[in-house]
Amino acid sequence: MSRLRAKCPDCRTFTAVALGAEYECHSCGRVYLAGLVRVPQAWGEGGETMAEAAWLDLPYPETAVVEAETLEEQTLALAADLPERPLVLGGCCCAHIGAVEGLAARQDRLSVIWFDAHGDLNTVESSPTGNLWATPLRKLIDSGAVQASDVALVGARNLDPPEEEFIRSQGVHTGEEGIASALEGAACTYVAFDADVLDPAELAVFMPEPEGLTLAEAERILGEIARSTSVVGAGLTAASFEPGNVAPLSTLAAALGL
Repeated sequence: MSRLRAKCPDCRTFTAVALGAEYECHSCGRVYLAGLVRVPQAWGEGGETMAEAAWLDLPYPETAVVEAETLEEQTLALAADLPERPLVLGGCCCAHIGAVEGLAARQDRLSVIWFDAHGDLNTVESSPTGNLWATPLRKLIDSGAVQASDVALVGARNLDPPEEEFIRSQGVHTGEEGIASALEGAACTYVAFDADVLDPAELAVFMPEPEGLTLAEAERILGEIARSTSVVGAGLTAASFEPGNVAPLSTLAAALGL
């Protein structure tokens, strides 16, 4: 299916058509501010429930479903299938790789705000688990798709020693206070939101970590990002396939102006 056409989440017909970055359903008349790309993959051991979360019924027109045999194939396919303003729904955080690479190819300079309880800054060799989902932010920086100085890692509270060293040596900004520095000089931004950045009491996630952000705090921070920069895309990953996750995830996407 062409990325210019999409499945309307309201009337369920394939009559949502791209109007630049927005989609308008020619059947029911609804207008949507982003196109949904589903990535039902988890590149690690035991991530089936995380992969299933890509099928959550978020209220955005479905433009593509990306499934591949390897992460490299997924990345290429996702970059090729991105609508003008994508909302990526994973799966694990590796879904952000193709989204960032695709958007970075369209922009002179792209900043990335990465919300995650974990760093995602390992290599496969440095990761205690060896899972690919421990590596996506590191892959993006190492590949040059985004500069370390244009990245802020927010909400991380379970970092491995190699990740801490990488942050120090490469100048990755951290915490809410690091967002403004990451945004400086970049005209547009991609927001990667791993659901485990939230406190486990707020959302059902695959890899919960205590003492995370509340939904209200996350909504406030996302709203401030949307008012400070042009959000050209976002991704929601690492949730569990629970219907109760739909409303809060939709609220967070809306806070970004999507």
